[in-house]
Amino acid sequence: MQSVRDGHLASDRQRVTVERLDAVLGRAARRHRVPGAQLAVLRDGERMVVQTGVEDQDRGTPMTGESAVPSGSVTKVATATVVMALVADDDLELDQPVGDVLGVAGLDRGLTPRRLLSHTSGLPSDPADPAAGCLREVREAVPVCPAGTAFSYSNLGYALVGAVIEAVTGMTWREAVEAIVLRPSKIEPVYAGHGVSGHGRATGPAGARPVEQVLPPMLEPAGALAFSARDLVELGRIHLGKPGLLDVVTAADMHRAVPEAEPFGLADGWGLGIAHFGSGEDTWLGHDGTADGTSCHLRVDQAGACVVAFTANGAAGTDMWHDVAAELRELGLDLPEQRFGQPGARPVPVPDGHFGTYRNGAIDYTVRRDGAGAALVVDGEVYPGLVLHDDGSFTVRDPATGRATPCGRFRTAAVEIGGRLARRR
Repeated sequence: MQSVRDGHLASDRQRVTVERLDAVLGRAARRHRVPGAQLAVLRDGERMVVQTGVEDQDRGTPMTGESAVPSGSVTKVATATVVMALVADDDLELDQPVGDVLGVAGLDRGLTPRRLLSHTSGLPSDPADPAAGCLREVREAVPVCPAGTAFSYSNLGYALVGAVIEAVTGMTWREAVEAIVLRPSKIEPVYAGHGVSGHGRATGPAGARPVEQVLPPMLEPAGALAFSARDLVELGRIHLGKPGLLDVVTAADMHRAVPEAEPFGLADGWGLGIAHFGSGEDTWLGHDGTADGTSCHLRVDQAGACVVAFTANGAAGTDMWHDVAAELRELGLDLPEQRFGQPGARPVPVPDGHFGTYRNGAIDYTVRRDGAGAALVVDGEVYPGLVLHDDGSFTVRDPATGRATPCGRFRTAAVEIGGRLARRR
């Protein structure tokens, strides 16, 4: 195992040392059989970085502090920060209909940058035809709810944000995110599938296998970037008030929780492109991201001037992160625990009215009977062992591990799964 120390924590009040981080990461990687992982902690201006394993299991290339891991939806933090920088420079207004910004007719006037960034636009999760144009997809999309009324995670919404960035800046999304966010933060731009040495690892019946990163160009603003944990710390530093990118008022608007955004199962609240974990004075900002066989997590504690970043190149990376976060709490980092459902919720029978098919864009979620119980089917993939609780939340059994996994909740004539709202067909 290798480790890099960029500084030491200035106070003994935290029991965090580079050696302890090294041990935490190594134990968790072995436990979850993740080929390679990175962990970075910034506290009071000083940074510690550790890594373990390999960035490419087939070649045996060691994971280093600079290894870029496809980071999936953590990309949205960078995209949203570009938008807020444009707002700070008076080049864009958060509540302006994006059809006016783009100079096109036929778009719902409820689609504004504020709603797109906070996933309250009502757009479905993904385009029906990833090869089609973004505007065509948005025009033809069937909303999952009226704009501004509910949270529903939308990659299509961020594709539209990318189009807005391009219209305002006259640059491509890549050029804009590099010029406005990445290079000023000394982050070398790396894109999934381009310049990434390693692959993610997926788990199947034959064991772990390498998987290539596949992302339609339309969805690059939603998930194209690859970061090291060190890079993610630098991205997080912007949201500790790093000067030169966002003024105080604009940053506060970005970080403030949007009342309509209730991201059940994903986080405890949502701002403009950044999630809330915990509540009150214990709230951390951040974002989670999964690409093909990878998992990345960013947490920012503004009150404690702390950033924690984690990357992993295995399918079990998210489970590994939860274990790492638990051990970091024992070391004195007050990372909030991720909650799902209400404490003490009890299993109850699935009512007849819950069975059926729900739709979000081109994705169907079907709740069907499965012997004496129930199962969830997502576009043909079966998740057995659906257990409903009396608070409306439910778990399913992970086909790969057999473990009960939090999944979503039922609402009136709708279901929320992974933060996506799907209406009954």
